[in-house]
Amino acid sequence: MNVVNTVDPRDGRRRATDLNETDESRLEVVAGQASRAAHWLSGLGRIGRAEMLDRIAESLESRRADLVAVAEAETGLSRARLETELTRSALQFRMFGDVLRDGGYVEAAIDHAADTPIGPGPDLRRMLVPLGPVAVFGASNFPFAFSVAGGDTASALAAGCPTILKAHPSHPLTSHASADAIGSAIRDLGGPDGVITTVYGEQSGRSLVRHPAIRAVALTGSVGAARAIQAAIDERPDPIPLYAELSSVNPIVVLPGAAADRADAIAEGLFASFTASGGQLCTKPGLAFIPADPGGEHLVDTLRGRVASAGGTVLLNERIRDAYESGATAFEQAGARVSARPQVEPGEGFTVAPTLLEVDLPGLTAEIAGECFGPLMVVVRYRDVAELDAVLATVPPSLTGSVHRGPDDDVDAVRGLVDVLAARSGRIVFDGYPTGVRVSWAQHHGGPWPSTNAVHTSVGATSIRRFLRPLAWQDAPEWILPDELRDAYTAIPRRVDGKLEPRGE
Repeated sequence: MNVVNTVDPRDGRRRATDLNETDESRLEVVAGQASRAAHWLSGLGRIGRAEMLDRIAESLESRRADLVAVAEAETGLSRARLETELTRSALQFRMFGDVLRDGGYVEAAIDHAADTPIGPGPDLRRMLVPLGPVAVFGASNFPFAFSVAGGDTASALAAGCPTILKAHPSHPLTSHASADAIGSAIRDLGGPDGVITTVYGEQSGRSLVRHPAIRAVALTGSVGAARAIQAAIDERPDPIPLYAELSSVNPIVVLPGAAADRADAIAEGLFASFTASGGQLCTKPGLAFIPADPGGEHLVDTLRGRVASAGGTVLLNERIRDAYESGATAFEQAGARVSARPQVEPGEGFTVAPTLLEVDLPGLTAEIAGECFGPLMVVVRYRDVAELDAVLATVPPSLTGSVHRGPDDDVDAVRGLVDVLAARSGRIVFDGYPTGVRVSWAQHHGGPWPSTNAVHTSVGATSIRRFLRPLAWQDAPEWILPDELRDAYTAIPRRVDGKLEPRGE
């Protein structure tokens, strides 16, 4: 059995852990436990699962110091960043507790038996029910919020789906510690083994998605990883959904009025957004369209100064470091010129220099418009706002599109830009930056391929929809119906005989 290793990206040293890669026999045990745990989760009901999620949040926060220390050693991310991320993880579990208590997510609908224009109609009652055990692949860049203690886990458990986590090799000890914190809360409620389990090793991931017990897969990662997982799914006799959040360049357009009005503030915001966490965020802005006029020149000069005085940043692993360096070289070979890059002494770990590249609008090619994961941004200088609509339509679809406008910028031009961005992204940001994704009911974290492969969000209340399926009961006796579909139940909003009825007081 192979031992799982961990690497400190600050020095590049590999260290053995007490964990082992998951073999096929162990995977069979895990899958069987998950299938049986589905009955326990279902029996808890919405309110019981809400209490479970609150307990999980409390358990994570009670172990904050240990969890953050382990993650800092495995990722090189700052303690402040990890503290904030762990708070976000707890917030996600609590938010889904609120989603469960609200109950509207089940989309309950009742059509009583009635005569219709085509004859007698049966009694029909419909709501969303859990899919069953799901597989979640932890992300490299969020050791808490998109990994074992992440939103995929929170939304899957909220839906009533046991969750098997494939730990990311960049932080196996953090994954193990997070799973132990979650498992402790579940055990305190009398929960069985299998509600949440973590597996390790590349082969375990492929075997996991092929296992007949698994009913859906969630991934935050690369296009290559998604294709490999989809290939494994395609080997199954029964198809299951893959919900993948992948590649994104997140273009930002700075209009002339905005550059003239607040160049220094925008430069500071752009610098913080594309370098935060080493630029290893799915919402990092990779392209910034800035006017080739005095306001734009002042903005870019300020941005160059911030980048030139920046220090090196530690990336999460060797693969990301190598891809960042080769990506920056490819952009330069394609015609982008270096606008600013500080001198950073090479070290033992995975330290790189943040890079600001620049290209005039006619020189923006498909190669330069692609994603480079890490602290790199391309400034695209344009002379006429009218040129932007056509160019933005050639930029790869993204999770976000942003517009900075000034008091004198033409509103029709803004509408045109927003129309283009809305067709090619899942969130439009005005006078702000795409990094810092709020966890809330109204959030949508998705977009057209290659940013995601589905219409559903992976952040926010409606991400629970990925792990549910509709089920209808026809002419069913009341005793077999879920509470939410019984006539006298009024604790959630429902659509009854075509009319939306709010919850009762």
